[in-house]
Amino acid sequence: MESEPRSAKGRRTRARLIQAGKRVFERDGFLQARISDIAAEAEVSHGSFYHYFDSKESLFREIAAEVEVRLLAVDDAASSEEQATGPIDRIRGANRSYLTAYQDEAAIMRVIEEVSRYDEDVRRVRTERDDQLAARLEAAIARLQSEGLADPRIDTRYAAQALGGMVARFAETLFFGRRDLDLDTAVEQLTLLWANSLGLKENRPRKVRKAAGAA
Repeated sequence: MESEPRSAKGRRTRARLIQAGKRVFERDGFLQARISDIAAEAEVSHGSFYHYFDSKESLFREIAAEVEVRLLAVDDAASSEEQATGPIDRIRGANRSYLTAYQDEAAIMRVIEEVSRYDEDVRRVRTERDDQLAARLEAAIARLQSEGLADPRIDTRYAAQALGGMVARFAETLFFGRRDLDLDTAVEQLTLLWANSLGLKENRPRKVRKAAGAA
């Protein structure tokens, strides 16, 4: 098995197998997906599959890891938007970016959620993503407290776990079958819950920190 092909052709073939696997897993689910179907979708021979992956499990774990990284990267990009007029606007933007990205990946995320119940490696990838997201949220909440915008009584660690978990689990509810829920309304309601939980009443400007040595 060649996990990291040296040739450009090998890298393209491996990438094609990953994309084909994602489509087949989305269509058939993990248990019903067959290596022969993945190979056919990628337009390679059945034997070629084993040149790059030793099983459909190893392929799925890589796909799951890539998807989780993309979701985390989207959240990271959204949280770095410093041009927003205030903290509530930044929270709204982050919620919209995350839910939109999750919607784009909803088909494979449904399969990842199912497999994570019995596959330790997939579950570990999800846990790592949740932990990284919680760490970023904790830092963001602490920053809001230092700027006098968030309730100082809030424990940043607990709040990050609770609010991050709320958004992640709500995304599953929103895209795994609740057709009566609207994305725009979901963004506004999640933002309202976030703002109320942190004690953010309005988009107040940040405190202006005096430069060292200023009068």
